[in-house]
Amino acid sequence: MYALVKPLLFGLDAETAHDAGLRGLDLARRCGLTGLLAQRPKPLPTRAFGLNFENPVGLAAGLDKNGAHVDALFALGFGFVEVGTVTPRPQPGNPRPRLFRMHAHQAIINRMGFNNVGIDALLDNLGRARRRGPVGINIGRNKDTPNEHALDDYLHCMERAYPAADYLVVNVSSPNTQGLRELQAEQPLRRLLGGLREAQERLAARHGRRVPLLVKIAPDLSEPEIDATATACNASGIDGVIATNTTIDRILVRDHPLAAEAGGLSGAPLYARSTTVLRRLRSRLDAGIATVGVGGILSGADAAGKFAAGANLVQVYTGLIYRGPGLIAEAVDAIRRRREAATG
Repeated sequence: MYALVKPLLFGLDAETAHDAGLRGLDLARRCGLTGLLAQRPKPLPTRAFGLNFENPVGLAAGLDKNGAHVDALFALGFGFVEVGTVTPRPQPGNPRPRLFRMHAHQAIINRMGFNNVGIDALLDNLGRARRRGPVGINIGRNKDTPNEHALDDYLHCMERAYPAADYLVVNVSSPNTQGLRELQAEQPLRRLLGGLREAQERLAARHGRRVPLLVKIAPDLSEPEIDATATACNASGIDGVIATNTTIDRILVRDHPLAAEAGGLSGAPLYARSTTVLRRLRSRLDAGIATVGVGGILSGADAAGKFAAGANLVQVYTGLIYRGPGLIAEAVDAIRRRREAATG
């Protein structure tokens, strides 16, 4: 059915189509019609950072920023869903238009700017969800919070989200909040993760359970910067790293008329670079730190390639837009075949 719906959605402005698509998924779930969009994948049990997943293919942050569509997204067959990025206070994000499709490259440019309803409203939404799998909450700082006070914003979100989250993700890699990526440098990252890890231990004692803490990094890091990021992560004892966010590089889409639009590029052109970052990062992280591969997955082979590079889990977003929900089962099946081949 997605082949029939896709031309209608792609006939709309990208952000309008995004909102309409999510509303349509909610309607399909309520009417019991989600199975017409895609066949659910067979289970492929996976364990990472202390959690059990029905399958290792999840939804990346950014599609459901406010945690309002979790059940509809799980109905498509995802093994886990990540919501956000959410900030302490609501904010409108950047002016529209701020989302652009590049059909020829199977890519998207976005400069959304952490538009969201704020942590309290997101938690209200999640409180109404049935949640058939792990839900991650991706947290960030408000646009008007300077980096020297960024820890305060992350702590606020972490403390509020902790009881509701299955895992938490520290977003320091969006290119659409001015100065945010400066927090990826080794010393700022050490300080930030150190403060959050202390809070994680306090909250674990208070709530009687330990919620894993992950950090999401950019694909635009140099090799020395990747190594420094790994060093900071190892020193902090963080539970996992998501590699990667969107890229500001335009070399592979420089011929496209939208290439000059500001924002982060996702989709097929990101695959090679994000996978290279994942592979190098995996080789330098402690064995106990899990990795989540995301960036440019548009086929089952792409998903399996992330596992070959060292991923424990994968996430999709732009591929879901271009390929539809069938991508989920295709990715799970490809990962299953890779596992079977590896075990003989």
